Amino acid sequence: MHEISITWADYHRKIEELAVKVYESGWEFNQIVCIAKGGLRIGDTLARLFDLPLAILAASSYSGPGKRGQLIFSRDLAMTTANLGSHVLLVDDLVDSGMTLKRSVHWLKHHYGFYIEEIRTGVLWYKAASIYQPDYYVDYLPDNPWIHQPFEPYEQMTPKQLMESLRSLG
Repeated sequence: MHEISITWADYHRKIEELAVKVYESGWEFNQIVCIAKGGLRIGDTLARLFDLPLAILAASSYSGPGKRGQLIFSRDLAMTTANLGSHVLLVDDLVDSGMTLKRSVHWLKHHYGFYIEEIRTGVLWYKAASIYQPDYYVDYLPDNPWIHQPFEPYEQMTPKQLMESLRSLG
């Protein structure tokens, strides 16, 4: 399987490129929802740039390269506004199989449909194998590579290992 390694600089640039694509579309939205954990940094950055409220939908399914567990959603959105906006931009880092994004849209419509008039989706990477096409994406990946993101090392590290690594650097 082809693999891509992304640096922090690359990652932040991709988020900025996504922001520009959304901006250039002219779509007026009033709420950002990010899918955690992968979409947290994206949602945070876009919420700051567009000066809009951010809500977080926690979802989990990944258990490693080529391994997919059962998709589990949080019971509710984490948000600081009384109600969800009517025009929602739902963001995540990537659309791989497409199941997480597709089911997240369904989850939002089921739980918050009475507030929502429109949902659009945005990701950094859109893989060809996906069953769901996002409205906005930065890179289309026709060969479905595994993407090594810059935060991956933390998934294999304990706080003690981090401490030891930092102390060894001086």
